[in-house]
Amino acid sequence: MYSAAIFDMDGTILDTLDDLRAAINYALEQTGHRHNYSNDIVRRFFGSGVTVAIQRALATESGFDLDRLEDIGDPDVTMKHPLPWNDEEVARIQSIYKPYYDSHCDIHTGPYKGINEMIASLKKAGVKTAVVSNKPDSAVQSLCNVHFNGIFDFALGEKEGIRRKPAPDMVETCIKALEVHPEDCVYIGDSEVDIATAKSSNIPCISVDWGFRSHDYLTSRSADCIAATADEVATFILE
Repeated sequence: MYSAAIFDMDGTILDTLDDLRAAINYALEQTGHRHNYSNDIVRRFFGSGVTVAIQRALATESGFDLDRLEDIGDPDVTMKHPLPWNDEEVARIQSIYKPYYDSHCDIHTGPYKGINEMIASLKKAGVKTAVVSNKPDSAVQSLCNVHFNGIFDFALGEKEGIRRKPAPDMVETCIKALEVHPEDCVYIGDSEVDIATAKSSNIPCISVDWGFRSHDYLTSRSADCIAATADEVATFILE
């Protein structure tokens, strides 16, 4: 049994996709870009933070190969051709996205089936629980308070001065706050970023296939363990 379980947020414990889609389409519309992206496309924008999500949207607008979309923002992938954005434009879109999303992050968002019960069972068994997400920290704190009512022992989103996932910094900060040993921790997430985060942090990863990436995609990214339900996650953690 693990003594601490660290969860990703988007696509793992919360279904945030509708609100993410509305926010990024709004920001793109306000800045004169294509803004009719569906959930199936938007789910592939997110996972590596807002900046990368916007870069992926601009790349898609320019006709970038969708099969390689997740390569954008992957620190292990070197892009061979100039990419269709500049930092100033990304920052301009982001300046509209962030305040809009902060005030509209909980319109359609809610926990996936069985999540609250699963976390409660972990807490009952004495497992410490936390959230580490590339989502802006303000949204992470707000959504944790609304949907989980303080049940997590620690929560951290993207903020200035801490490298975002898949760098180990956020997980290391979390482990220190929880006062546990890395070998007693497990990371749970729905994307290739989460697999890489666990690897860089030297802790095991449980992938979930109900989120922003499919079971087949997670398998292609060398997921060690894939859960199909919240009950399966609890079983993996407690066994």
